[in-house]
Amino acid sequence: QEKLVESGGGLVQAGGSLRLSCAASGSISSIAAMGWYRQAPGKQRELVATISRSGSTIYADSAKGRFTISKDNAKNMVYLQVNSLKPEDTAAYYCNVRYYRAYGGFSDYWGQGTQVTVSS
Repeated sequence: QEKLVESGGGLVQAGGSLRLSCAASGSISSIAAMGWYRQAPGKQRELVATISRSGSTIYADSAKGRFTISKDNAKNMVYLQVNSLKPEDTAAYYCNVRYYRAYGGFSDYWGQGTQVTVSS
Protein backbone atom coordinates (compact mmCIF):
# COMPACT_ATOMS: atom_id res chain seq x y z
CA GLN A 1 0.00 0.00 0.00
CA GLU A 2 1.57 3.23 -1.12
CA LYS A 3 1.42 6.33 1.06
CA LEU A 4 1.32 10.01 0.22
CA VAL A 5 1.97 12.77 2.75
CA GLU A 6 1.11 16.36 1.91
CA SER A 7 2.09 19.61 3.54
CA GLY A 8 2.21 23.33 2.90
CA GLY A 9 -1.38 24.48 3.00
CA GLY A 10 -2.58 27.37 5.10
CA LEU A 11 -4.35 30.70 5.31
CA VAL A 12 -3.08 33.41 3.01
CA GLN A 13 -4.30 36.77 1.79
CA ALA A 14 -5.32 37.29 -1.80
CA GLY A 15 -2.25 37.80 -3.96
CA GLY A 16 -0.12 35.66 -1.70
CA SER A 17 1.77 32.46 -2.38
CA LEU A 18 2.16 28.99 -0.97
CA ARG A 19 4.19 25.92 -1.82
CA LEU A 20 2.47 22.59 -1.44
CA SER A 21 4.57 19.46 -1.07
CA CYS A 22 3.78 15.79 -1.36
CA ALA A 23 6.07 12.91 -0.42
CA ALA A 24 5.34 9.62 -2.15
CA SER A 25 6.38 6.16 -1.03
CA GLY A 26 7.75 3.50 -3.35
CA SER A 27 10.37 3.60 -6.06
CA ILE A 28 10.42 6.49 -8.51
CA SER A 29 10.61 3.93 -11.31
CA SER A 30 7.16 2.70 -10.33
CA ILE A 31 5.58 6.16 -10.72
CA ALA A 32 3.91 7.03 -14.00
CA ALA A 33 2.63 10.49 -13.12
CA MET A 34 2.04 12.84 -10.22
CA GLY A 35 -0.45 15.60 -9.82
CA TRP A 36 -2.54 17.93 -7.76
CA TYR A 37 -6.31 18.18 -7.58
CA ARG A 38 -8.54 20.38 -5.47
CA GLN A 39 -12.03 20.26 -4.07
CA ALA A 40 -13.96 23.24 -2.81
CA PRO A 41 -16.99 22.82 -0.52
CA GLY A 42 -20.01 21.69 -2.48
CA LYS A 43 -17.99 21.13 -5.65
CA GLN A 44 -16.45 18.15 -7.39
CA ARG A 45 -12.77 17.42 -7.19
CA GLU A 46 -10.98 18.99 -10.15
CA LEU A 47 -7.60 18.73 -11.78
CA VAL A 48 -5.11 21.48 -11.01
CA ALA A 49 -1.91 20.20 -12.62
CA THR A 50 -0.11 16.98 -13.49
CA ILE A 51 3.45 16.08 -14.34
CA SER A 52 4.39 12.93 -16.18
CA ARG A 53 7.31 10.59 -15.70
CA SER A 54 9.13 12.47 -18.49
CA GLY A 55 8.35 15.85 -16.97
CA SER A 56 5.55 16.92 -19.28
CA THR A 57 3.00 19.10 -17.52
CA ILE A 58 -0.71 19.79 -17.89
CA TYR A 59 -2.50 22.65 -16.15
CA ALA A 60 -6.11 23.54 -15.64
CA ASP A 61 -7.00 26.85 -17.26
CA SER A 62 -7.50 28.35 -13.81
CA ALA A 63 -3.92 27.42 -12.86
CA LYS A 64 -2.08 28.52 -15.98
CA GLY A 65 0.32 31.36 -15.37
CA ARG A 66 -0.09 31.26 -11.60
CA PHE A 67 0.68 27.70 -10.50
CA THR A 68 3.77 25.62 -11.21
CA ILE A 69 4.05 21.88 -10.69
CA SER A 70 7.47 20.29 -10.29
CA LYS A 71 8.99 17.10 -8.96
CA ASP A 72 12.16 15.84 -7.38
CA ASN A 73 12.79 12.30 -8.52
CA ALA A 74 15.57 11.75 -6.01
CA LYS A 75 13.20 12.48 -3.13
CA ASN A 76 9.97 11.12 -4.61
CA MET A 77 8.42 14.53 -4.10
CA VAL A 78 5.97 16.58 -6.09
CA TYR A 79 5.42 20.27 -5.47
CA LEU A 80 2.84 22.87 -6.40
CA GLN A 81 3.92 26.50 -6.24
CA VAL A 82 0.79 28.61 -6.09
CA ASN A 83 1.13 32.34 -6.71
CA SER A 84 -1.26 35.26 -7.06
CA LEU A 85 -3.83 33.39 -5.02
CA LYS A 86 -7.48 34.32 -5.30
CA PRO A 87 -10.36 33.63 -2.91
CA GLU A 88 -11.76 31.20 -5.47
CA ASP A 89 -8.61 29.09 -5.06
CA THR A 90 -9.82 28.18 -1.58
CA ALA A 91 -10.11 24.40 -1.45
CA ALA A 92 -8.63 21.21 -0.10
CA TYR A 93 -5.71 20.30 -2.33
CA TYR A 94 -4.99 16.62 -2.91
CA CYS A 95 -1.84 14.99 -4.17
CA ASN A 96 -2.31 12.16 -6.64
CA VAL A 97 0.29 9.62 -7.73
CA ARG A 98 -0.28 7.07 -10.46
CA TYR A 99 1.80 3.95 -10.06
CA TYR A 100 2.50 1.27 -12.62
CA ARG A 101 1.01 -2.09 -11.71
CA ALA A 102 3.29 -5.11 -11.82
CA TYR A 103 1.15 -6.85 -14.46
CA GLY A 104 -0.03 -3.87 -16.47
CA GLY A 105 -2.25 -0.87 -15.91
CA PHE A 106 -2.08 1.73 -13.19
CA SER A 107 -3.13 2.33 -9.59
CA ASP A 108 -4.01 5.78 -8.29
CA TYR A 109 -3.27 6.86 -4.74
CA TRP A 110 -4.39 10.00 -2.97
CA GLY A 111 -3.04 12.06 -0.12
CA GLN A 112 -5.14 13.14 2.82
CA GLY A 113 -5.49 16.68 1.50
CA THR A 114 -4.10 20.01 2.64
CA GLN A 115 -6.36 23.03 3.07
CA VAL A 116 -5.66 26.27 1.26
CA THR A 117 -7.76 29.23 2.36
CA VAL A 118 -7.44 32.58 0.61
CA SER A 119 -8.90 35.63 2.29
CA SER A 120 -9.97 38.68 0.35
